[in-house]
Amino acid sequence: MTQWESVIGLEVHIQLQSKSKIFSGASTQFGSDPNVQACLIDVALPGVLPVCNFEAVRMAVVFGLAVGAKINRRSIFERKNYFYPDLPKGYQISQYEIPIVSGGSIETEVDGEVRVVGLTRAHLEEDAGKSLHDQFNDATGIDLNRAGTPLLEIVSEPDIRSAAQASDYMRKLHRLVTYLGICDGNMQEGSLRCDANVSVRPVGQEELGTRTELKNINSFRFVEKGIEVEIDRQIEVLESGGKIVQETRLYDSKLNVTRPMRGKEDAQDYRYFPDPDLPPLVVSDDFIREVQRELPELPNERKNRFENELGLTNADAVQLTQSREVADYFEEALQRSPDNAKGVANWINVELASYLNKSGLNIQNSKVSAETLGELVAKVSDGTISGAGGKTLLQ
Repeated sequence: MTQWESVIGLEVHIQLQSKSKIFSGASTQFGSDPNVQACLIDVALPGVLPVCNFEAVRMAVVFGLAVGAKINRRSIFERKNYFYPDLPKGYQISQYEIPIVSGGSIETEVDGEVRVVGLTRAHLEEDAGKSLHDQFNDATGIDLNRAGTPLLEIVSEPDIRSAAQASDYMRKLHRLVTYLGICDGNMQEGSLRCDANVSVRPVGQEELGTRTELKNINSFRFVEKGIEVEIDRQIEVLESGGKIVQETRLYDSKLNVTRPMRGKEDAQDYRYFPDPDLPPLVVSDDFIREVQRELPELPNERKNRFENELGLTNADAVQLTQSREVADYFEEALQRSPDNAKGVANWINVELASYLNKSGLNIQNSKVSAETLGELVAKVSDGTISGAGGKTLLQ
């Protein structure tokens, strides 16, 4: 009986956390009334010219340095030509031949198995608008507030071998971009969206199988479930003597199936060519060195420091570094109880986490400051108050 291996590559769009759009000064604020944040450039009126938002460029460089990638000193904006009602220009400004970021990697770990996933590229582009199908009878509305929002598309190599690895890759990427402060990570608002390229092949075969693309997956759980379902579907088709069709599919979470959306376009259909309205994007060595100096401590570096210097367990260090806010909170609390890192970690990971969960709060809006928690742990540690008393005070 044939043993199958899955081959997965992910294309993740992150919405960069800049206040204005990538080629105009219009606001990127989420949740405004339709079309109030669409300026002349966003609606593609004749005669208007795009101007690159250099803050988006800085954020792309930040990401590239964080993943050990090459920053291309000269990159090109190109027009990706296709028609869709919410794409006013009839093309999307993107990067293709020469992206701003090439290479790099992200490390995943599932069930103790560490896998390094290579990155092909990360390139800047503008988002399209949004089609609104549910608000109108027998019609579709177009909201161009999102048109022109800066995106960084991060394309992985086909190095992922399971749905669980794909989900962990997404979590690690989410953690990284929020740590770096370049994306708010709000998947419900579309700040981080994933397309998954999935294929299967017999174990030991070098040639890749025909792939399908799962579009617009917006949660870690759905990434894992959607890929699992698609892998099972492809294996079933092949074992019954059928062939996989290269196509775009959608994951239906209610029915837990994937269904065809459209035939997969080849890259040449987009007729990429350099945008004549935008000069080559040039970043200097001095600028890159400046960004390098401003990089924060990265999640894995912080986790390793918590383990090696503070003596925390791997589980505690991993939990504390899931978000930059929690890790910062821990270090602030530790200043009030500097000789009890394990105790502070335990109170944050268990007692404070339980309190926040029951209260519907997160660490940013917790009513218990880091200083207060640190002092509480110190008093429990020296016997001034009991552990039970400390828990009562926390509640």
